[in-house]
Amino acid sequence: MTRVHPLVSPWGRFGLYSFFIDAPEPAIVDTGIASSPAEGMAPALEAIGRRIEDVRWILLTHGHIDHVGGAYALWERTGRRARVVIHEADAPMLRSRHAHVEEYLAGRGRYLADPDGAARVAAATEAVISGEMEPDLLVRGGETIPLGGDVTVSVHAIPGHTPGSVAYVLDGQDDVFVGDAVQVHGAANGFPGYTDPVAYRASLERLRDEVRPRHLYLGHPYRRADGVPYGVELDAGQAREAIQGSLDIEARVGAAARRCLREGPRETDSPYSPFAPVAGSLGYTGDPTLEPSPFFTSMHAYRAELVREGTTHHG
Repeated sequence: MTRVHPLVSPWGRFGLYSFFIDAPEPAIVDTGIASSPAEGMAPALEAIGRRIEDVRWILLTHGHIDHVGGAYALWERTGRRARVVIHEADAPMLRSRHAHVEEYLAGRGRYLADPDGAARVAAATEAVISGEMEPDLLVRGGETIPLGGDVTVSVHAIPGHTPGSVAYVLDGQDDVFVGDAVQVHGAANGFPGYTDPVAYRASLERLRDEVRPRHLYLGHPYRRADGVPYGVELDAGQAREAIQGSLDIEARVGAAARRCLREGPRETDSPYSPFAPVAGSLGYTGDPTLEPSPFFTSMHAYRAELVREGTTHHG
């Protein structure tokens, strides 16, 4: 049996989680931010008798800064020998800090009353992304990655949270690493965040019906309906519960968002403007301005969906 070890790194009010796959060619899934390899990964690996320098694969579940930010620094610590893997749709987030600013401006930044928002995101990318880099392997889903001996990882495309979100499945054990693709009720901000709700639901259904994790590894301690967080290592029963819970809350959020959009979103003094009816109907009272602002990320996703359908006005 191939052992999996969670590696936690500090970042403000968050703990950032990576996972070490103790294979003949060791792999780390997700990399936190620039400081994570030195402050979180290296000491945690040393404590279990492993060396960060021996990592040969860096598997990225998606392109957000708290998952790719440490990739360059980790790659450097392996003597530039590790191979870096990411889905082609999220690869621009690894190649360019500015891609994160563009994502902000195209989505949630349209609703946050912060004239310095783009500058803040740019500053964050400078602070927490250790370097821009070209991935060694671009995936689309369907690939098998050899980790030495008879250990392999299969790649499943599970878009929704981002266009290039993927699951890595440790073959034969059904250990499944999904990053942020199973949101349940969100993490610290208390709201699920995704850029494409239709793809998000389809990916959750695929995880539930086809992949069927024996162990599910989450990128953050996502929360149940009562606000109590899951851990980041879920057994089969908890995995089914978290995946179904994610589908259930998306259905509630989606119904409220589509109703608001079809009635016509209205600018108000509410911090949730122009989607205040959504927050009200869901009883959501979190701060929607805290980055990464999942409330506005998801609301923009529903707006984009209805624009594509031609059932609401773009604006």
